[in-house]
Amino acid sequence: MTPAELVAALDDHGLLPLGHFSPDEDEALPAIAEDMPAASLVLIGHVGSSHWSRFTASPEYLDGQPDPLDRWSGRIGDSLAARAGGRALYPFEGPPFHPFQRWAMRARALHSSPLGILIDAEFGLWQAFRFALLLPEPVGEATVSVVTSAPCDECVGQPCLAACPVGATTPAGFDHHACADHLLSHEHSACRTRVCVARAACPVAPQWRYQSSHARFHIDAFVGGLLRRGDR
Repeated sequence: MTPAELVAALDDHGLLPLGHFSPDEDEALPAIAEDMPAASLVLIGHVGSSHWSRFTASPEYLDGQPDPLDRWSGRIGDSLAARAGGRALYPFEGPPFHPFQRWAMRARALHSSPLGILIDAEFGLWQAFRFALLLPEPVGEATVSVVTSAPCDECVGQPCLAACPVGATTPAGFDHHACADHLLSHEHSACRTRVCVARAACPVAPQWRYQSSHARFHIDAFVGGLLRRGDR
């Protein structure tokens, strides 16, 4: 599969390549198969809600079964990997889990944000990785431009720090427990019914903010996970 064919196949699902790299001599990627090392890794994902209309029309979304987005990603990733003679890896596989954040920072000029989400100068906080493709051959030029500036370092006032109603965003990091308690205790709050207000306060790339139904889907999934773990 050529890079152009991969881009075309991904576009059918509202996805796109979000960076790639080949391992250095002193690092290793998981093997594609026994005696078949990977020569490159391509990160696949969406920006904003680019995939949302395709996903919500899919059998996985409509069948009412658990984990529809993971199953949708798995079907697409496995199919593309088979076509490319490679292997698909997923953020939800594990434990042990694959180091997607480290791979992402290796593949693109991404930086940590106070929300614990990687931030990109082009897409802000509104990109996500659905899977990675291990390929047996090196890939060519990057399909998405790489920007090297760190948006949070240049952000005046960092409004995401002040927007969170429970102060979960701090310069020292993101307080997941405070966020979880707020979502579980305030079912009618803006964070629970629409979108994380701290994330929405980020001034970088507001044109890529998730659609409301897309944002609510992830909030519902997060809260459902908290309830299954017995946090409330």
